[in-house]
Amino acid sequence: MSRYRLYPTPAQEDMLLGHCAHARYVWNLAVEQRSWWQLGRPAPGYSEQCRQLSEARAASPWLAAGSVIVQQQALRDFHAAYTAWFASLREWRKRHASTPPEQRPAAPSPPSWRKRGRREGFRIVAVGTQDVRRLNRRWGQVAVPKLGWVRFRWSRPVPEARSYRVTRDRAGRWHIAFATIPPPIPAPGNDQVVGVDRGVAVSAALSTGELLTVTGLRPGERRRMRLLERRLARRRKGSRRRERTRLALARLRAREGDRRRDWIEKTSTDLARRFDLICVEDLDVRAMTRSAKGTRQRPGRGVRQKAGLNRGILGSGWGQLVDRLEHKAPGRVHRIPAAFTSQRCSACGHIARESRESQPSFRCVACAWTGNADYNAARNIAAAGQVVAARGGQGSPGPLNCEPPTVEAVA
Repeated sequence: MSRYRLYPTPAQEDMLLGHCAHARYVWNLAVEQRSWWQLGRPAPGYSEQCRQLSEARAASPWLAAGSVIVQQQALRDFHAAYTAWFASLREWRKRHASTPPEQRPAAPSPPSWRKRGRREGFRIVAVGTQDVRRLNRRWGQVAVPKLGWVRFRWSRPVPEARSYRVTRDRAGRWHIAFATIPPPIPAPGNDQVVGVDRGVAVSAALSTGELLTVTGLRPGERRRMRLLERRLARRRKGSRRRERTRLALARLRAREGDRRRDWIEKTSTDLARRFDLICVEDLDVRAMTRSAKGTRQRPGRGVRQKAGLNRGILGSGWGQLVDRLEHKAPGRVHRIPAAFTSQRCSACGHIARESRESQPSFRCVACAWTGNADYNAARNIAAAGQVVAARGGQGSPGPLNCEPPTVEAVA
C-alpha cells in the first residue's frame, strides 16, 4: 500500500473519529455474533449481516448518521480476517498433528474485539480518479464520504486504486493508504548472492562484510522515554495529565517505529537492487518473541532477560525485513534452516560451539580463522542458499571463499 499523512481539520477529525467508532461498533457486533455459533446453528454470513445492518441503521439514528460504505466494509474486513484465521488454524492443526499437546505452540487466535484508541480506522471502496486531486507540489485532497475533501501530504505520486484505508495511530496521527500492489524490483542480473544474518546487536549482517543497524532513538530520547513511562505510572487514571503524558510517550514510540520502518524499506530496496539471490534464516519470529512468564502453576524463568531479548528482536524488525524482501524480490528470497549457522566456520566448515568466543567474535578451533561472528554466520547462510538454488533442495554449506559468493561458483 502507498501510505500518506492525512491532515484533517478539527471538525473533520471529529467526523473521522465517528467513522472509526461506527466501524469498531459493527466489527464488535460481528465478533459477538460469531461467538454465538453452535453446532447446527451457523453464524450469519456477510449477506445476512448486511441485511441486519440495514435494519440497525433504520432503528438507530446514531448509526444512520454514518456512512454505510464504512460500516459494510467493516463487515467485509471481519469476514476476510475470519477466513484467513480459519485457514491458518487448519495449517496449524496439520503441522502439529503428531506433536504432543504439551509441546505444541499456541494456536492462532481468531479475530477479537476492537478497543477505542487501538487499531482505529476504516476502509472506503469504489474510489475513482475524481476522488483524488492535487492542489500543488506538496498537497493533495481526497474525498471522504460525509466529510468532503480532506488534505493529505503529496509526498510521491498517488497510484490509481479502487479503495483506500484511513487509520489513526496512538500518537494521534492520521494516515491514508491506497490499496495498490507495487511492481517488484527487477533483478540486477549480476549472479550475486548475499546471506543476511539477523541479530540484536547488529540488526543485519551481510556476507559482503556490511554490518547494518536499525536507527532507533537517541540516548536523550531514551532517557525521556523512561521518564515518561515512570510519570505515566504515577498519573491518576482518567486525568488530563495522564492523557498528556500518554500522548507524549506515544509520539516517542511512533518516532521509533517510523525510523525502524524507514530503515527496513531502504535496506530491503537496496538488497533487492544489488543481488540476484537473497538468503535468510528460516526463523519463527512469533514463537521466538513469545512471553516467558508461564502460568501461575508453572512460572517461567529468566522472565526479565527474555523480555529484553524480545524487545531487541522486535526492535530490529526481523520479520518485517524478510516480509518486505519477499514483496520486493519475489522468488529471489530463499529461507534456509538456521541450525549451526553461528557455530560453523565459513572457511573450513568445522562445527564447534567453542568457536563462538563471544557475541561479536568468532575463532575457529580447527583452522584458527577469526572474524566477526555475525559476518561468519552470514557467509554460512549464503553458502547454504547457493546449495538450495543449485540443487533445488536443502544442503549443508562447505568451505566458502572470502569473496562475495556468486551463482556461477556453484555451477
